[in-house]
Amino acid sequence: MTEQEIEKGRKNAIISYLTIIGVIIAYYLNNEEENKSAFAGFHIRQSLGLWLTFYALGYMIGNFDSWLVTSSFYVFFAVLFIYGFITALNRKTQAVPLLGTFYQKLFKNFAN
Repeated sequence: MTEQEIEKGRKNAIISYLTIIGVIIAYYLNNEEENKSAFAGFHIRQSLGLWLTFYALGYMIGNFDSWLVTSSFYVFFAVLFIYGFITALNRKTQAVPLLGTFYQKLFKNFAN
């Protein structure tokens, strides 16, 4: 990946980590032909996987009546989101720990 392509997609990569709405906005911004970036696509797939996992597991975790389980869930995902956000800021394409490579394989046709 060239430095020029990374710089072109950096804005969309950062937007994708903000909220699930940010993923949708970044996806559509990245799909415009003149703005298409593999760097942004990588981070859009990472953040989409994180948000979907967060909501799916959060629904199940919400049934627990334990502050320990709930707080560890939020801390775990906060660390993953911060890691992904910082790698986007630093212009790197490192997958988030534990789940990142799975997200890249699962969403390989999404945001190309």
